[in-house]
Amino acid sequence: MRAVKSPSTRQELRARRHLRVRKKVAGTAERPRLAVFRSLKHIYAQLVDDDRGVCLLGVSDVSEGVTPEGAGKVGKARGMGKVLAAKAKAAGITRVVFDRAGYRYHGRVKAV
Repeated sequence: MRAVKSPSTRQELRARRHLRVRKKVAGTAERPRLAVFRSLKHIYAQLVDDDRGVCLLGVSDVSEGVTPEGAGKVGKARGMGKVLAAKAKAAGITRVVFDRAGYRYHGRVKAV
């Protein structure tokens, strides 16, 4: 039997957690998946329809109309979430499935 290589870096550990989350979370046209990506400086969010394999909406903290709702990166993430919610309501989307992408539900991810 072949041994499974254990993940060694933080990126590999997050990728493995992300696969575990994605096994349970899938977006549809009625309830798309809200996928979050967090870099060191910025945060990005997309609404994805996994049935068709298309991105319905995408927003980042540097997009037009995003004003920080507080200080720091958490404030930027909260402001980005409000812009994303307004765009989603305009597109007729009222419910989503949250995909935290292997990140802890804490801080900037929670603020979205």
